[in-house]
Amino acid sequence: MTNMPTIAEKIGPASTTSRKISRRRKNGDSSSVAVLSVCMMILAIASVAHGFTATTISMPTIGKKVHVQSHTHIRQKRHRQQLSSRTSSSVLTSSKVAEIDGSTINGGSSSSLFSKNTKSLQGISKLSATLSKIGLMAFLASMCMALPIALLPPYLLHRFKLISLVKQQNMALANGQFCARWLLRLIPFCKVSCFSSPEKETDPQPSVWVCNHTSALDVFIILAKDLEMRGKRKRPIKILYWKGLEDNPITKLLFTQCGFIPVQMAANAAGESNNYDMKSFKKLLKMSKQAFEEGFDIGILPEGQLNPHPEDKLLPCFPGAYTLAKMSRRPIRFFSLHGTHRLWHAREDIGMTVTGRDISIRVYPDEGRKFGSAEEFLATFEAVVGKFATTGKDLDDDELNAWLDGSTWEEKMKTADEEK
Repeated sequence: MTNMPTIAEKIGPASTTSRKISRRRKNGDSSSVAVLSVCMMILAIASVAHGFTATTISMPTIGKKVHVQSHTHIRQKRHRQQLSSRTSSSVLTSSKVAEIDGSTINGGSSSSLFSKNTKSLQGISKLSATLSKIGLMAFLASMCMALPIALLPPYLLHRFKLISLVKQQNMALANGQFCARWLLRLIPFCKVSCFSSPEKETDPQPSVWVCNHTSALDVFIILAKDLEMRGKRKRPIKILYWKGLEDNPITKLLFTQCGFIPVQMAANAAGESNNYDMKSFKKLLKMSKQAFEEGFDIGILPEGQLNPHPEDKLLPCFPGAYTLAKMSRRPIRFFSLHGTHRLWHAREDIGMTVTGRDISIRVYPDEGRKFGSAEEFLATFEAVVGKFATTGKDLDDDELNAWLDGSTWEEKMKTADEEK
């Protein structure tokens, strides 16, 4: 690039010293503005990026729907009535409101596990929301490109009879988790906090895993964080899913290659009643039994569909997990998701309108429990998982332990018998 002639050269030696000084001042001012603009841009990007820390399936269930209204729902209704007359300032500062509307994302209970995370989410800026949405779409697009490549080697090895079908499914699941985990690190569109004790999972027993369901994003978050949730010694898992999801070629590829278990159900919108094909249950039970025999755990979402109101309460749940656990003589283990709906909502009118980027996963300790009845399972699921799913917080330690060990249910049964 050639040097342009200066103003002094154009007007000749008649240029005065004052004009030179004036030019220098103008050049200096423009340079300062440019440097300041660059610094502000870097600071803005850094402040947004600081919030993106990459750390951390759709399955209907079987059985008849059972509506369980636990003490959690009753307490929430009472809180709503008490809080309706309060000012907006008290709404932003009340910890009770945070328990109802889920504004506290990563903790805030009396448990020391959550003592470091007591901040309430007041919303995010438009810039952060836009960047999160772009990152989410980039993540999903990358998964669509990465999964066919990652799942091809296990498929070919099985096709040429070099490995068994079980080995192929194990490899496909591991490869899918690897893709999700690393793409979430490379494209950190959200901040995922995982509250679990993977170091205690030294000898995991065959189990039926149950979780709430709030977003189509759930499956990718679970894949990405499974190592942190259940540890290095985790057992591979097969998920029950709605067969209609196979209309999408990518989900079909992932679910079928991993050996997930399909359930026939009529298409419906989030929140509408499920209409299952009862004839498919026989095949479902057979595939579930075979999965246990081959060393897999089973994953079920008792709500049976996406929850369009995830910060209000759980949808009425199905006892299918209890049925499978009882048939296979396996314990049921709980984990819970909160916050995925703020990136990808179940309601079509909200969709990918980003309202937050914090996601929490809670894996409950111990080796699970064999419940005595479907009602006990549903009440415990509603109380334990429902609390974290709607608020991002656990029950108080004593109350949580009482539900998990069954003592709360026993007391309820004794009280009911005495009233009779």
